[in-house]
Parts: sequence; structure tokens; C-alpha cells
Amino acid sequence: MTRPLLMERSMITLYGSFPAFGLPHASPFVLKTEVQLKMAEIPYCLARGFPADGPKKKIPYIVEANQMIGDSTFIRDHIEKAYGVDLDRGLTPDMRAHSWAIERMLEDHLYWAIVYERWMIDENFAAGPAHFFDTLPSGVREAARDTARRTVADNLRGHGLGRHSREEIADLGCRSLAALATLLGNKAYLMGPAPSAVDATAFAMIAAATAPVFVSSLRTFAEERPNLIRYRDRLMRDYYPAFAARRAA
Repeated sequence: MTRPLLMERSMITLYGSFPAFGLPHASPFVLKTEVQLKMAEIPYCLARGFPADGPKKKIPYIVEANQMIGDSTFIRDHIEKAYGVDLDRGLTPDMRAHSWAIERMLEDHLYWAIVYERWMIDENFAAGPAHFFDTLPSGVREAARDTARRTVADNLRGHGLGRHSREEIADLGCRSLAALATLLGNKAYLMGPAPSAVDATAFAMIAAATAPVFVSSLRTFAEERPNLIRYRDRLMRDYYPAFAARRAA
């Protein structure tokens, strides 16, 4: 049922990425935010966004009336406060703390291993991110690809993960996936029988790590954990039923 409060507010526009790599969104953070909007049952419309246009110079960001909010964590804060929603309803303080720790492991560690495998492994770059620039004029296309790839390499190095070897990065990323598989166990959701905000993050990162167009150590490792794959597929069916049906066909 639509909450009366929703009828009094302007429609949220979520500015994000686009279907790519065999996923509903190229960006796991856009995937996370869209799932959280669906969890909250808040009406929204989706539009293509460009990092340079966002307040944090990245996607996702939302616009509601005259308000622009960037970063998936602060978008969640806004929708919970503005719409009277608690995506962690029913969780104890201890469970909320565990959720925050899991999110930080996934977003500040595993994500960067995913970025490395997408952008820094030549065959994966050619199969995926290189195509971001296909619509540019031929005279500037290769230069734009090279510049973007160097920027990502600098960001990885600044984060710290990019200072390691390919094998070491894969090992560290797989440790986070192993921890996530252990924390999930045989539960339907990370915090128990009902979904909460952290499930949007975990779903997005597992989906990104196992994107079918890439050949990677992370994908192989995750696909050897049946509980992670069952979890990913169930949330895909729950939140992207048409997309899941197309993949299954």
C-alpha cells in the first residue's frame, strides 16, 4: 500500500548506470540503491546519470524537487528520514552494527577487487569497460579509454589495493567473499528471515563479482559457494523478475 506521505512529495529520480555485463546496472552502487528504493516501496523513476553531473562526481545520485543527493549511503539516509522508512526494522543494535561492518567490507574492500578485475585485466577491460567509450568519435575514443583506465589505476593505487599483485588482489577479494559466505550460511538473508538494507549491498556486490561477461578469480570463487549463488539468484528474482526471467530463458 502506498503511504499517504508519498503522495505529498515530488517523485525521486535515480540517476544511475545502464544494463551491462549481463546485469541490470553496470554499477553495483546503482544496483544497491535501486534495490533499497524497491525495499522501501518508494516510487521513483530511473534516468541515465553521468558522474560529472552528480554532487559527489559519481553515481548514483538522486534528485527530488530541488534537492540533489549523492552517494548510496547518504541516499539511503535521505529516503529513510524523508519517508519514515527503516530498512533495518526489526534488527537489534548488535545486528545493525554487524550490517555496517559487512557493508564496509563489501564496499571499501571487495568492490575495489571487482574494479581491478574489470579494468586492469586486459581481456576483461576489452570485454567490458572499453565499450563505455564506443559512442565517442573515432578520433578521441582510444585516448578517452586510455585516460579513464589510467585514472582507475591511480584510484586503485590511492586506495592501496592497487599496490598489490594480481594474485594478491584476487586472494584478498576472495577472503571477503569467503567471509560473506560464512556470515550468510544457510539463512535466507544476512540478518535472518527478512531482507534488510545490507542485503541490497551484498546482492549488488555478488552480482558484480559474478558478472557473466568477465573471467575472473572472484567469479570462480563465488560460483563455488552455492549459498552465495542461491542468494544472488533469489534476490534477482525478487527485485528484477523480468531480468531474471530473460537470463533463465
